[in-house]
This record gives sequence, structure tokens and C-alpha cells, in this order.
Amino acid sequence: MTTSFVGRRSELVATGRALKEHRLITLTGSGGVGKSRLALRTAEETRGDYSDGVWWADLSHLYDDRLFTAMVCDAVGLLDHSVRSPVEALCDWLSGRRILLVLDCCERVLKASRNLVGEILTAAPGLTVLATSRQPLGALGEYCLEVPPLSTGDEGDEAVRLFHDRCAARAPAVSLDSPEAAAAVSDICRRLEGIPLAVELACAQLREIGVVEISERLTSRLDTLVDETVRPERHRALRTAIGWSHELCDPLERLLWARLSVFRGPVYEADAQAVCEGGPLSAEDIPPILERLAAQSVLHRDGSQYRMLDTLREYGAMWLAELGEVRVLAGRHATHFADIVAQAQAGWLGPQQVSWYGRISESHADLRAALDHLFAEEPSTAVEMAGRTGLFWPCCGHLHESRDYLERALALDTEKGPDRTKALWALGITLTLQGDHEAALRIGEECTFAAWQDREPDSVLFAAHTVGLTRLMTGHPQIAHAVCDRALRAVDGAPPSGPSHLCCLVIRAFALSAMGRLDEAYEEAASLRRLSLRYGEHWARSYADHQLAFIHLLQGRPGAAEGHARSMLASKHDLHDSLGIALGLDLLAGTIAVQGNGIEAARTSGTGHTYWRMLGHPNRGTPELGALRDGWERRARESAGDTAYEKAYRRAVTDDAERGLAHALQEHFSP
Repeated sequence: MTTSFVGRRSELVATGRALKEHRLITLTGSGGVGKSRLALRTAEETRGDYSDGVWWADLSHLYDDRLFTAMVCDAVGLLDHSVRSPVEALCDWLSGRRILLVLDCCERVLKASRNLVGEILTAAPGLTVLATSRQPLGALGEYCLEVPPLSTGDEGDEAVRLFHDRCAARAPAVSLDSPEAAAAVSDICRRLEGIPLAVELACAQLREIGVVEISERLTSRLDTLVDETVRPERHRALRTAIGWSHELCDPLERLLWARLSVFRGPVYEADAQAVCEGGPLSAEDIPPILERLAAQSVLHRDGSQYRMLDTLREYGAMWLAELGEVRVLAGRHATHFADIVAQAQAGWLGPQQVSWYGRISESHADLRAALDHLFAEEPSTAVEMAGRTGLFWPCCGHLHESRDYLERALALDTEKGPDRTKALWALGITLTLQGDHEAALRIGEECTFAAWQDREPDSVLFAAHTVGLTRLMTGHPQIAHAVCDRALRAVDGAPPSGPSHLCCLVIRAFALSAMGRLDEAYEEAASLRRLSLRYGEHWARSYADHQLAFIHLLQGRPGAAEGHARSMLASKHDLHDSLGIALGLDLLAGTIAVQGNGIEAARTSGTGHTYWRMLGHPNRGTPELGALRDGWERRARESAGDTAYEKAYRRAVTDDAERGLAHALQEHFSP
């Protein structure tokens, strides 16, 4: 949260006490009453009680149950690379840990929340769940605490304190010290029932309207509101505050508010211009209107992004429906994010590659919404977009979602061609990374046949990559090399124009070293690294660094190996590629062990173990590394002694993974 926390001392005490006595606590209450803020502050104050951390799952962007469990897995840092169901993987990940898991905005996925909470609480005795919802989950053992509005009345009360706090932040030139102003503030807070969101919206008008006038206008509005169907009654006050804020907006501001409701996640200025312009609202109008909506607390600005609270998004969506623009805006939204993925693919082989990985990651909720719309409205575009996600989602750990969307895309009745071939490639690598090798080989064969029909170099290379990756991961480097080498020779002499070429080069280098052809593998990896540096990209360069580190280590040059291992780790960290990070940590541990620093090797290996457990990967990478890792561990134990090694290793395993990685990236190891 970017604003300060006011009051709630008794609620914080009650919630903290409940966490000590119950394993499932649900904070209930109406929209805008402050459930999420209370949960966040409680989590901050009780963090020390949970040795394995506090994890936050924001469910406000979900609009159905289908991806609920995958989102919770993402929230707790589980990027499972296995064919297990997400629920099974999550239960295994949480078992044996002392964790507080906060599930925020469960009302959108009530049944799924109830079912999942029952599963994970049974599997993980050390787990406590703090949920927020507009209604109870209805789960066994649930303890509900209703979050009341802030207290109202005289100037010392919480709602008045909130009003003063927000006034100081938003309109510091406005004085509330006079008796008339103090009485008006008290009246505003009382009439708005102390609902924090309503108070903040009223306070946001202070730059334009005096506090006494705000009080008078609210009095008039509330006195004329006679709809007795709204329950509980405080919903009427919130609806009044939101409705009044809406009325105080000019027509273009109201139009943009409604159109922004189509977004699921953070919105950049360019996103708003691409999706929301049209009719009386020009693209040039949008930036200043975004600023005005932020000044009125309709939006919250976070750097260059804008976010809308769920309650205000719902209000905007209601007006979007009144305008009859829901379908049109959903189409624009889907087209825009399909274009974002297309731009990301076009910019993959270049210096903006890391930025594109970040952009795709932060737009995850909107990409899913776009694909869901395109499945129903534009199947061919859906297949094209789904295939392009193969460059990003598997790398960033979204394997279950990647598989789900790709299988749905390929089930659509669309024409055969390069877009469908790319979707087959993306599914093939997803299945391989999950460890479902039998299914991956079937998809690889289908992809190869489709590529033969396409008769396009890009399709041939993508097909070779998915087959080569599966063969490499199943211990058949000769086949992997043959497949990718044949495809690369077919386009020999042509400069790489996209990711498919570099993907095959990576497989060929890995296959050569796995076959023991180290000199050839070194030349291949060195050439790949030079090529990657020329383009300014990081993905292929990180794997070239992996191979160079591996070969230097095997050939007795641990110092040179350490440098390449660190370079690989830095790139993989920038790309948020947890599989690559795990591979790099194993290599770095080996280079440190061979140089005689057993304690740091143990710590680095322990951090690697944490990443492998997050991934659920059965082999810790490609098969041939197993015996080598065992040898590196023996060297480290000899240097440190078994007791010291185990202590350092266990400490790293139980430490935060990001903190362990940051330590590993520091260049301070020495024998």
C-alpha cells in the first residue's frame, strides 16, 4: 500500500489473537471497508511468528475458478515443473513449513477457495490461512471476523484521523483547524459510516471543493437516497460516495473510468491510449485524464503504472455495460495484448529482451483475459497468440497455465500453418519441462509433420527444438544433436532472424557436451555467446555461459568456470527463469567446491536445492549432471567437514530463495 495505515488497533489485536488460536481466519465485510489493508498490516506485524514466511495471493484479478490454484502457486513461489496437479504440488510444497498464507478477495472464487483451503490445511500442519472475503468461505474450522467501518464521532475517532491524514497528503494547503471545518469533517465521516474507501473518495475532492461544501452535498445526496433494497445499509453510503465521485468527474473522465474497467492488472499510459481511445475520447486526452482520476483516488499511481481498486473497477464495469461497450472494449483489450505479445516476439532477439520478459510477466492477468476472449471470438488469433507465449510463459514458470491455454488453442478448429506449428512447439517444450516426456514426444512428432507441411525454415527449427529438448532431457543427446544439427544445416549461412535459430544452437551445444565432445561443445558455446552478445540478448547467452562454465570445470579451469556461472545466474535472474537459476546454482556450487571453499559451496548448493524443490523437477536438470554433482559435493565435504557442510547447507535450504540467490551472486568466494 502506498498510503499510511490509520487506526484499527482493536481489530489488529483481535486478528493477531485469532491467528494464534485458529488455522483459518476469514476477515469479512463489504467492499471498501478495509479488509485487505487490515490483512496486510496483520501480516506485517506477525511476520516473525512464521519461520518460512508470509505469502500474499491477490485474487482480485480472477474472474473464474479455472486458474485459481495456479495463481496461489505463483504467489507462494512454486513454479512446478512436473505433471502433478497444481493442488498436489502445492500441498507438497507447503508441507513441513510454517507459513502464513493470505488469500485476498476470495469472494470471486469462493468455492475454489473453500476446497483448496481444506486440502492445504490438511496437508500442511504448520500452515495458517488468513483470507479476506465479502462472505465466509464456509470451510471446516473457519473462524470469521467481521471488519467494521472505522469509528466515527468526535475528532479523535479513526475516520476523522483518516480524513486528516489523507488531506495532509493530497491537499496540504487546506486547513481543517477551524471549528466549522472540524464539524464538517466529523459530519462527513459519520454520514459515510466510517467506510475507509468512501472517506478517501470524499477527501480527494478537497482540492476542488471546500470541506463544508462536501458535507452539505453529501447530506443532500444521502437524504434523497431511498433505495431500501441495499443491505447492509452502509453499502448505501459507499455507493453514494462512489456515485458522487463519478458525478464530479467530467464526461470524459467518466468514460475513461468505465473503459479502464476492462483491464485486469496494472495499466500503462500507452495501454490506456490503445484500448480506451475512441469517440469523444482521443488518445491525447488520456494522459491528463489518468492524472486527474489519480488525484480523485479513482486510480492509484505506482511509478508509471496505474491501478484501480476492485470496488471501483466493478462500478466502472457497471457503467461500461450501461454504455453498451463491453464487447467492443473486450475486443480492443484482446487485440492490444495480442499485439503486445507479437511485439515481444519481434523484440526477443535484441537488447530489449529482458524488458519484454518483464512486460509479459506483469501483464499476465491481462494476457489470460485476452486469450479467453479470443478463444470465443477470434480462434485463429488465439492460436497465434498462444504460440507466441511459448517464448515467455515456460521460462517464467507458468507451465500449468501454458499447457492449459495451448491445449485449448490447439483444440480449436483453425487452419494448419506456421502459427499452429508454433503452438505445437510451445506445447512440446511445456510438456518436456513438466517431465511429461511421452506426451512431449507425441507433440514433437506432430510438430515435425506440421513443419514439413509448412515448408518454412522457422517451423522446421521450432520443430527440431522441441524434439531435441525432449531427447536431451531423456538422456538421448545423440538424437538431440542430430535433429537440431540437421535443421540448422538446412538454413546454414542465413543469419538468425528469430528465436528458433538460437533455440536449436543451444540444444546442439548441450548435446555435444553430453556426448563428451567437449572441444566441439566449447567452440559451439563460444560462438553462440559471441552471437548473443552481438544481438544484445540474454536467454541464449545464459545457456552459452552454462556450457562454457561446465566445460571449463571439467577441464580443470574452475576460476574461468566461476565467471561464466555467475554470468549465467545474472542473466537468468534478470529473466526470472527459475529453471535456469537452479542449473546455474548447481554449476556455481561445483566451481566453488573445486576451488576449496566447502562452506560456500554448501550454501550455494542449498539455495539450488530450494529452487529445484520450487520447480518440482525430478532430475535437477539434464541427466548427465547427477554424478558430477555428487563429485562436487564430496569435494566440498572434504574441504569443510561433514558437520560444517551440513550446517551451511541446511541453513541455505531453509533461507529465503531470493536472499540465497543474492548471496550467491556476490563475488566474494575464496578458498
